Amino acid sequence: MIFVTGDCHGKFHRFNKERFPDQMHMTKNDVVIICGDFGGIWCQPSDLVQQKTEKYWLRWLYEKPFTTLFVDGNHENHARLNDMPVSEWHGGKVHKVWDSVYHLMRGEVYEIEGKRFFTFGGAASHDISDGIIDGADPDWKRQAIRMEMNDKYMYRVKGISWWEEELPSVEEMQNGLDNLAKVGNKVDYIITHCACSTIQNSFAGIYCNDRLTDYLDWIRNTVEYEQWFFGHYHEDFCITPKDRLIYDEIIELKTR
Repeated sequence: MIFVTGDCHGKFHRFNKERFPDQMHMTKNDVVIICGDFGGIWCQPSDLVQQKTEKYWLRWLYEKPFTTLFVDGNHENHARLNDMPVSEWHGGKVHKVWDSVYHLMRGEVYEIEGKRFFTFGGAASHDISDGIIDGADPDWKRQAIRMEMNDKYMYRVKGISWWEEELPSVEEMQNGLDNLAKVGNKVDYIITHCACSTIQNSFAGIYCNDRLTDYLDWIRNTVEYEQWFFGHYHEDFCITPKDRLIYDEIIELKTR
């Protein structure tokens, strides 16, 4: 069994048995895929209180009968994710976050229950219109207070609540092209956090195109796929029969 859902931001209550009763019939061979903004890897290693909360939820997910998979969103601690050891899982590279909790890396292709998945996380943050504060600056907390005193709340702190790695590198994008070429540019499912430029332009007025959305446009026009799931925009909506924005829903994929 394979299920897909949207952004969690570190809050995993949707996977309670009451909300997600299908898990009663699942095993660790079954998976739930989160389309970015997993949020389970977020706080600073020095924040012992938040680290304790984070470990609680990762263990909570581990104790679920299924395996949890996620692509990264923009609201992830990319520095910590990228420091994790890389291993191979179902034909593609992953970061093992916890037992049965895996980060599906950018540009990888996985074989799950006879279906081929292409994954590519990341997105440009839209909640930074008031600027980025450098978290390495000893004065950053005072700068943040001044921001808020001037009613400027759309800011992030580099290295603490924002990372430039939210957008992909050239190497990550090339990795995706290379892996797609190996499978003849044909997959069953595509899992991303943000949408391609064409789709984003059709419904998300506050979002701007960037190198990632343009890259995903190329993927959409070049790769043969059955269905594409993406999160980021906090709605549940079928854009086209093949392209689906997902947030709160948990949808089972057809594997047979």
